Amino acid sequence: MIVSTKLLFEHAYGKYAVGAYNINNAEQIMGLFRGCVESKAPFVVQISKGARSYTDKLLLEAMIRAADEIFPEAIFAVHLDHGDEETCMDCIASGFYSSVMIDASAEPFEKNVEITKRVVDAAHAKGIAVEAELGQLGGVEEHVSVSEADAKLTDPKEAIEFVRLTGCDSLACAIGTSHGAYKFTGTQGLHFEVVEEIARLLPRFPLVMHGSSSVPQDEVERINAAGGKLPGAKGVSEEDIAKASKMGVTKVNIDTDGRLVWCRVHREHFIEHPENFDLRPVGKVFMSEYSKYIQDKNKVLGSAGQLESVREFIKNAEV
Repeated sequence: MIVSTKLLFEHAYGKYAVGAYNINNAEQIMGLFRGCVESKAPFVVQISKGARSYTDKLLLEAMIRAADEIFPEAIFAVHLDHGDEETCMDCIASGFYSSVMIDASAEPFEKNVEITKRVVDAAHAKGIAVEAELGQLGGVEEHVSVSEADAKLTDPKEAIEFVRLTGCDSLACAIGTSHGAYKFTGTQGLHFEVVEEIARLLPRFPLVMHGSSSVPQDEVERINAAGGKLPGAKGVSEEDIAKASKMGVTKVNIDTDGRLVWCRVHREHFIEHPENFDLRPVGKVFMSEYSKYIQDKNKVLGSAGQLESVREFIKNAEV
């Protein structure tokens, strides 16, 4: 069942975070849905601009609709991740998305407000929620590339003004995470004081953590042992993710970890089975392994076991 992100966030606020997982193909979709149904967790299916063009947006959307029929017990939202204004408007016009993210964070404050407000006005007219971004995360994710020198934490006082001027429904905050597999060096960590202050100034307003893959070290080690080259890859600790989920962070974005599972499964499979030229045997392994990863991550987020409570909450909200 496709639902509003606003309802998911309202139920989650202060108790847990909803996992927002990027998908690109059928194997990821099947593993994601299986993992969330098995762990009884609500979730967000995230589609990036790159994913929409990898095959074709209509094919990707059709696979999600099919998964909705295959897994009728699932409760999830469909979200555009890191959209520019053109892509946001296309998704809004499609009527398929629960919410869209407009990422104009590279622009000066006033320009970011101007672009975000246009998207908010168009989306709200169709009953679609909008996530915006203030501050800049470092790292690379598809068309988004920010050097470490240009990364900038979100200013809590600016956040109040930004939300007031734009009317956005949730805010992606820069609190020290970054995109990609190389998030931290040394002893860097998250700036919880920023989260705490924004939550104080914007009570019960949904906050979003981008670049929140944990980059599991066992995955990295197995990839490298199977011929990969990911020296020093490091992500956000699961303890920090769990802590943020109790502080007003209602959505945690995870993309890199799914790619690592895909890479590890395929590298190991073809080393162990060099005779194989069929995509299905390794695809089945990946779906199973990705489902296990999703189940474990939902436990960290606190969303595991919340499905029936969310179902009841949505039913009451619709009365």
